[in-house]
Amino acid sequence: MNKNIWATALTTVLLGAVLAGCSAGNNSTSAQPDNGSPATVPAPWLATKNTTRINTSDPVQAAVLVSQTLWTAETKSSRPASVVLTDVSSWQIAAASTDLIHHPSNGPVLFFTKDGIPDATLTELKRLKPSGAESNKGIQAVLAGPVAAGVEEQLKELGLKIDKIEGSGPAEIAKSIDDYYAKVSGNLPQSVIIGSMDSPEYTLPAVNWIAHMPEPLLYVSKDEIPAATAEALKARNGSAAIYILGPTSAVSADVEAQLKEYGSVTRISGDDPYANAIAFARFKDESNGFGWGITTPGHNLSLLTPDSTMLAIAAAPFSHLGKHAPLVFTGKDGLPDSLMNYTMELQPKFKDSPAEGPYNHAWLTGDTGTLTKGAQSEIDDMLEISPPPAGIRIRGINTGQSGDGTGNPEYDKLMESGQP
Repeated sequence: MNKNIWATALTTVLLGAVLAGCSAGNNSTSAQPDNGSPATVPAPWLATKNTTRINTSDPVQAAVLVSQTLWTAETKSSRPASVVLTDVSSWQIAAASTDLIHHPSNGPVLFFTKDGIPDATLTELKRLKPSGAESNKGIQAVLAGPVAAGVEEQLKELGLKIDKIEGSGPAEIAKSIDDYYAKVSGNLPQSVIIGSMDSPEYTLPAVNWIAHMPEPLLYVSKDEIPAATAEALKARNGSAAIYILGPTSAVSADVEAQLKEYGSVTRISGDDPYANAIAFARFKDESNGFGWGITTPGHNLSLLTPDSTMLAIAAAPFSHLGKHAPLVFTGKDGLPDSLMNYTMELQPKFKDSPAEGPYNHAWLTGDTGTLTKGAQSEIDDMLEISPPPAGIRIRGINTGQSGDGTGNPEYDKLMESGQP
């Protein structure tokens, strides 16, 4: 082994062609990408040895790049069955719609705006050529929530068979999405996630789970259960397994007590958005298999900043295909203490050679204005497979007092020699 592999380096890798699409916008919950003249993302992906960055903070472009990453559309099996389209200005509806990412749809969430479907999204739909969901009458595109004028006409011009999920507000549309999934899959999941419709920073970790598994996201306010949510829970006939995501500052103890009318209730929470997301990534209900339960090395994570609301929804498919990833939050300039501790827990340690694995990886979403190069480098460092703890022998050489081999002459000599 060359000792240089232990040095930290941020390597830019151009993995694909330049993407034509909307001009870059901010990543706020109300981002409205321009639907005018096309712009380009000079380097759509930026990679280090343990991380891959979706290099845009425009949610419309990010959704397209995530789609290109996961659905190559070069073979029948690499094409989606159907695509979910929703308004980029409504995070609550978009978040609930990620329940339709997994099978039988097996497709991304893409965005339209108040002005219609952006060129980047239209181009991606043409590239994907959705095959049609067999269990859903061959539907190729599902419109979730209110639809901007002209959107249906644009989809029909592409020859896509479409369906619509409607409702008067986020809670009602979330219920309609729950009903729709039950209809097309033939199964009503008994487990549900309850999230605050007012606190995206606590609710958003749900999107990666519901994109990965069939459980829906249903909404409450801090102190009230909407009628539509109550109806969805009643459909479980008192046997719902309810998981509240977030602290009492987002979903009150009174609402928690009211939810017990519909089944068992478990709260998963942390004191801040970082700790909250990590709590959900760690959580596992052994009685029914709900939850990621990620507490050991050899996993993938999806990292964003807590204010990257629509980017988090665009990145939800990273939990559906490939190295399935829960969502955790990081800071713009580096890892908060809670995430640093969590990645230390997940950091792989090799016994004889780093070639034996296991390995960690992370998807990052957002350009360097949202998540700096330094933050990407630090995340890369914390995911790197490392030597065993102090006192462990590597092929007859004791690592001594240094957990990473530094300060031990025998170990350093071994590294310099190029031996494993």
